Amino acid sequence: MATTWLTLFFFVLGAAGCARPDWIEQTLVTVDVTGVWRGTYGIEPFEVTLQQSGPKVTGQFTMRTGGLGPLSGPIEGTITGDILRFRDSRGLVVVEAQVNGDEMTGTGAGAFSVGGGGVKTILSRQR
Repeated sequence: MATTWLTLFFFVLGAAGCARPDWIEQTLVTVDVTGVWRGTYGIEPFEVTLQQSGPKVTGQFTMRTGGLGPLSGPIEGTITGDILRFRDSRGLVVVEAQVNGDEMTGTGAGAFSVGGGGVKTILSRQR
């Protein structure tokens, strides 16, 4: 009987050792981004309203552009640790930003990134 329990113990211990740490990192959420955020996407005024459910983020963006006028649309993304990644379905706006309290900074890509490079994105949560 003791041998059975000892075998079971080592089996469970071995299985726990095989757990993928990247799975934990991918599902770890350390920030809440729900709310209205305003700032800039490159030089363009940018606002995003976010709703968060676990690591999943949805919402709406609005951006006033010099040549195209106002743009808006739905966005979807994820949170991994303190990194927020989101994009709109048309690929106009793609953001990866680090969240620190009521501030987030990162880079934007998509149709509005100059020459295919990233644009600085800075957002502050509105209270």
